[in-house]
Amino acid sequence: MKKLNILKAPEFGVSIALIGLFILMSFLSPLFLSGYNLINILLQSSTYIILSIGMTFVIVTGGIDLSVGSIAVVSGILMASLMKSGTNVFIAILAGLIISILCGFINGFLVSKINLPSFIVTLATMSIFQGAALIFSGGLPIYGFPKSFSFLGIGSILSIPIPVIIALICIIISIFIFKKTKIGHYALAIGDNRQAVKMCGINIFKYEMIVYMINGFTTGIAAIITTARLNSAEPLGSMSMGLDAVAAVVMSGTSLSGGTGSVTGAIIGSLLMGVLRNGMTLLNVQSYYQNLIIGIVILIAVFIDKIRNDYSYKG
Repeated sequence: MKKLNILKAPEFGVSIALIGLFILMSFLSPLFLSGYNLINILLQSSTYIILSIGMTFVIVTGGIDLSVGSIAVVSGILMASLMKSGTNVFIAILAGLIISILCGFINGFLVSKINLPSFIVTLATMSIFQGAALIFSGGLPIYGFPKSFSFLGIGSILSIPIPVIIALICIIISIFIFKKTKIGHYALAIGDNRQAVKMCGINIFKYEMIVYMINGFTTGIAAIITTARLNSAEPLGSMSMGLDAVAAVVMSGTSLSGGTGSVTGAIIGSLLMGVLRNGMTLLNVQSYYQNLIIGIVILIAVFIDKIRNDYSYKG
């Protein structure tokens, strides 16, 4: 019975896909299994993991956030501008996190209080936040930061890259929140049966606001790592981050209709995204083809999700 439950777990399919892709890439590219490349996969995946954690909280409620790439851009531009003007690194980072949480607050308020569809809201705020970043930066990249900031993206402690350490901390905290607190339990309940949750007297607005703000916070963390690692903040950068985060979460078995999902699955999905992106780069696949492939992967994942939901409904 236990083996059967494992096979039915949403994470099982993406785990098999990750193992299969890992084996395939080891044959297709001699550089794939090199120590340098494996570390690079962990570095790249750490950003996906952090983003997908926040996205999971949103999607299990039945929502979605398409604006995370733009939020990351706004956060990165603000941090970069402050540091270039001589502001203390800690203050700049704090400001970046605050603006990210504020963006999440705006999304959550429009979705939960005004009762607008999350897809439409975040599609609109995606353009608004990106436009704000372009106006604020004059459309030009900002680069050249203090070493103490760059260390967050390229440094290491005991040979473990800082971004990986940050991702591990986020994983531990998020699993605790998702499994052991009302936030995680109510987020799943809202996605599963919103009306029943409302009838129980649970403050849906409060918990939806929290999950969107968590998503904003994790996006801010990802923006810090990305900006520090690249040593630059670009007003048109990071836009594919949102697509990759959604792909990682959906591939993990988290249902877009809400009510099911896990942080563990999102982590595995993020590793799959990291291996896929890295593998395509090693095989010299152009970036626009990479986005095409990721889009196809999302469609396949959504199709599988629909089949699984239909099967569960019939069952």
